Amino acid sequence: MLIVHVHIHVKREFLEAFRAATIENASQSVKEPGIARFDFLEQADDPTRFVLVEVYRNAEAPARHKETAHYAKWRDTVTDMMVEPRTSVKFGNVFPDEPGW
Repeated sequence: MLIVHVHIHVKREFLEAFRAATIENASQSVKEPGIARFDFLEQADDPTRFVLVEVYRNAEAPARHKETAHYAKWRDTVTDMMVEPRTSVKFGNVFPDEPGW
């Protein structure tokens, strides 16, 4: 398993458009065979900050995800909505360490 936390800071005037575009991307992403989970989180004390939690079944799945039409559409739609470029941190799960989780 590979878990990626993507941190995003959005310009206030684009909040609704960003949410809509990201929900559409997440809705399509969870259908990909290499994605076990795809969460879209909004920071409780700052509605302009978001985290995507992407849980991939293997190391190859992120590259396949970035080749999809829905990812390309999301990327191109939201780039100018951001205060700064998004950042990501990669994690490996310690527990549970079960295939298929």
